Amino acid sequence: MTLSIRNQFPGTVVEIRSGEVMATVTVRLDGGQIITAAITREAVEQLGLAPGSAVRALVKSTEVAVATNRIKGLSIRNQLPGAITHIALGGAMASVRMAMAGGEITAVITKDAATELGLFVGSDAVALIKSTEVALATD
Repeated sequence: MTLSIRNQFPGTVVEIRSGEVMATVTVRLDGGQIITAAITREAVEQLGLAPGSAVRALVKSTEVAVATNRIKGLSIRNQLPGAITHIALGGAMASVRMAMAGGEITAVITKDAATELGLFVGSDAVALIKSTEVALATD
């Protein structure tokens, strides 16, 4: 299956915490970073997830925010550091690509945000992703 989701990261499940309806699944990406996905318990069962399961974490580029530093005191669990490798500015929006350990991540943010943050190719940045915006897939 081919998907339009640009951000697809292979990894391995390291922990699953189940609640009544939802579960948090902690995944170690092949680049070494940790990412958390909040998915339904039913999805955990349907995918047959367990510690050690190979998965692919999927994140739409429109669900990735960008910061210039890690942020403390924030509910967003996933903060992936990297360096900006490409910026494409449009009339209203900007596409920002960052290199990070094990690959790349793309964020689509407003042009104003990219400008106000002072982003440039080579600058350090952090991709911020809510765990509820991370989908998991198995092969």
